[in-house]
Amino acid sequence: MKTKNKIVSNHDRNNGIPFDADLFKDISINRSAVERRAATLAGRRSVKKEWQAAWLLKALTCIDLTTLSGDDTQSNVLRLSAKAKSPVRLDILEAMGMQEAQIQVGAVCVYHNFIKDAVKGLEGSSIPVAAVSTGFPAGNIPLQEKIKQIELSVAAGAKEIDIVVSRNLVLNSDWKGLYDEVAACRKACGDAHMKTILATGEIPTYTKVAKASWVSMMAGSDFIKTSTGKEPVNATIPVSLVMIRAIRGYHELTGYKVGFKPAGGIGKAKQAVNWLVLIKEELGNDWLSPDLFRFGASSLLGDIERQLEHFVTGRYSASFRHPMG
Repeated sequence: MKTKNKIVSNHDRNNGIPFDADLFKDISINRSAVERRAATLAGRRSVKKEWQAAWLLKALTCIDLTTLSGDDTQSNVLRLSAKAKSPVRLDILEAMGMQEAQIQVGAVCVYHNFIKDAVKGLEGSSIPVAAVSTGFPAGNIPLQEKIKQIELSVAAGAKEIDIVVSRNLVLNSDWKGLYDEVAACRKACGDAHMKTILATGEIPTYTKVAKASWVSMMAGSDFIKTSTGKEPVNATIPVSLVMIRAIRGYHELTGYKVGFKPAGGIGKAKQAVNWLVLIKEELGNDWLSPDLFRFGASSLLGDIERQLEHFVTGRYSASFRHPMG
């Protein structure tokens, strides 16, 4: 549920809790068990026909439509914003009886320099602008500079901030240092919601992923996010399972619902359904909404639209029939 340029959640925002290493120090993740559970997902659930179409429409509403390329331009961002407001061709929606459903994506994610362009392109909609910050993607800049980047992005109109943690803090198990950094970033965000990127492809063990998830939530993260999309390995089902179960444990302890965002390498509609099923099974229906679940993706939208056209016509169309803008 949203109003113009402001997310309205059906749950209390995560205010964080004081740092307490005893809450997570004994966590030890069994890699083989996690990977066995993840491997069963696709085979245990088969979603077809109109049920698949419904899941794909749900997935559309949870996409952070993203452009984070070195050759981004104002016109690219404006086209992407237009697509965000109308992600599926009207003729497809009419054939599905969904033309009045006001289908739109969860957010548009850009670099700081394009925030004002995205805000302009999204005028008249309730879609927030998300900005990557804090030295994205490596995060190897001083904390003071990270804070300044956040403040500038919020001032420019970003309603969501995607931060990256300093991986050396995770690799060295400096959990108090990580807590202090994330808490400082959360304070700088103010009313803007903060997604904390762990860059799991650069974290060597699932145990460290789980602990970094706990610390990020304790420090007040509204979302925890797998990847920047720039690592050699980005979102995977096993690492998502580890993070999702940390979210579940944190909710059971504190009552706060923290969102989850897999990002990077998710380009197919079938993948999107698998992640939604995982969320439903592990966290429940409350998390199947854009204020608690997002995909970080760019090409995913085009494949979903193509699958929806196949549902309507029985034929697969060429990808150029589903342009991003």
